[in-house]
Amino acid sequence: MIYPKIPIFLLAAAMSTSTLVVADDDDEEPFDEAFLFFELNDTDGDFGIHGKIDGGPWKKMEIEGPNERTLLKVRARGKLRRQGMTELFFESAEPCFPDDPECEDPLDPDTFFERFPEGEYEVEGKTLDNEELESEVILSHIIPAAPDSVKVNGVPVGDDCVEDVIRPVVLSWDAAELSHSELGRTGPVQIRYYEVVIEIDESDFKSTAMIPRLPVAGRASWTIPDDFFDLTDGLAPDDEYKFEILSRTNVYDEDNMLVMVEIDGVEGTVPGNKSAMESCFVL
Repeated sequence: MIYPKIPIFLLAAAMSTSTLVVADDDDEEPFDEAFLFFELNDTDGDFGIHGKIDGGPWKKMEIEGPNERTLLKVRARGKLRRQGMTELFFESAEPCFPDDPECEDPLDPDTFFERFPEGEYEVEGKTLDNEELESEVILSHIIPAAPDSVKVNGVPVGDDCVEDVIRPVVLSWDAAELSHSELGRTGPVQIRYYEVVIEIDESDFKSTAMIPRLPVAGRASWTIPDDFFDLTDGLAPDDEYKFEILSRTNVYDEDNMLVMVEIDGVEGTVPGNKSAMESCFVL
């Protein structure tokens, strides 16, 4: 089945059991977006924490963890302070796991989770007019399983690229409906969407699609638009294309309740952690 590309905000689904985080306050305005999440590369075995803050313009911003310790502090200086900032995206270094024989500086996942405990984080800022900004963010240790049983035009992927692929190229995979079996905390998983990224190695040519979660467990698929190959014809060394498929959850709190956010009286689910698999194919 081929899905249309649609905005991710249309993919939110509410559940009857939930915990509500109210994002607007009488004295403090929320950021337009404030997210903290983990991203796992299940193929390479590395793991990092990411953040995305949007809203403003603001001149300073900081993130405080559940232990009331500052995680990040950003202050604009000089002319940038006068201009203001509106968006910040960051990702941590992604250490490899101890069971990787090629890893020179491993970090145990449990130690990583201890550095970034599960719970509520506060994102605070100040606008150019000295108005206070504040959003509450729930960081979860429930990591979704990566997409499994991935195939390219019906051929299972392995350690090497799938060879002699003929257009049109169809990627398919088993829907991720469980938390990761070896990483993080076991808990409920509600997939928000899948993300498919196709790219040419060592170049800036990339195509990204957001694909809705399936209503029931089964196989999802995505047909790579032929236009992408027409535009990149002759640019991929040896006609090799890399691809990545990510599953992204909605956020659950420490009590396994779905987190909902209310902004201006409208409730919605919150995008959470990601797990990815990587492979490649040769046309």
